[in-house]
Amino acid sequence: MVILVGLQAAGKSTFRRTQLGGHVVVSKDLMPNNRNPGRRQVVLIDEALSAGSSVVVDNTNPRVADRATLIEQARRHGARVIGYYFTASLDESLERNRLREGKARVPDVALIVTAKAFIAPCLAEGFDELFQVRIAADGRWVVAPDAEGARR
Repeated sequence: MVILVGLQAAGKSTFRRTQLGGHVVVSKDLMPNNRNPGRRQVVLIDEALSAGSSVVVDNTNPRVADRATLIEQARRHGARVIGYYFTASLDESLERNRLREGKARVPDVALIVTAKAFIAPCLAEGFDELFQVRIAADGRWVVAPDAEGARR
């Protein structure tokens, strides 16, 4: 299971679409009319992992508790857990968000609230591997092992 972690508009969904083909995608953003997206997420992950599929969870996952639940679920299925931490700052995410249109654009206040609650992930949470991801000036993905996460 791959868990994407980062602010809204940090590049998680674009990275997922361009770099993680072949994974079953589970994202609360894809459940806008679901009354209990958390419960639905659990069901979808269980179904995919039970079928032997690789899963990518494409949410902000800002809190340790959010990630712990996902990691525990993966472990019940014997799955490895890889985290990708999108390091975009609040200002970078606000700027990228302003380029979005329609429902893809989230209110600035949502980004600000998420940033205040955000706790960066670390290996000690139970990840088998953890990577930092950023977008270079030329638009390339820069992915590197998260050495900082081992010390957090």
